[in-house]
Amino acid sequence: LRRTFFLLIAFSLLTLPSVLFAQQRGLPDRIVPCNGIDCTCDDLIQLAQNIINAGIYIAVFLSAVLFAYAGWQYMTQETIGGKQDAKGLIQNTAIGLVVILAAWLFVDTLMTETLRTSVTWNNICQYLKL
Repeated sequence: LRRTFFLLIAFSLLTLPSVLFAQQRGLPDRIVPCNGIDCTCDDLIQLAQNIINAGIYIAVFLSAVLFAYAGWQYMTQETIGGKQDAKGLIQNTAIGLVVILAAWLFVDTLMTETLRTSVTWNNICQYLKL
């Protein structure tokens, strides 16, 4: 019964994100959308968006790895000092992830509120008329 439950949970954890995030492609195919000669404002905005998406994608992936490593360290340490180090790593990883996601939210909100329109990263060039 335990083995079946574990296999069901493992299967769910592996397949559920791909179903929920079916439209997300993860890392972009190309970070730079133009060849460097005929770049437009839209290409520069797309470049910024690709860099931000890649950074967040990598940060979330690395934080998941660090959470797993810290959890493993916490479970296998026999000394109080080792457990405290693992707890500290979990806390620092959580704080770092929150800071990264909050920074993205802050920049996005600041841009929207400063321009006072429904400007997004994708249509800012039309707003600035570049």
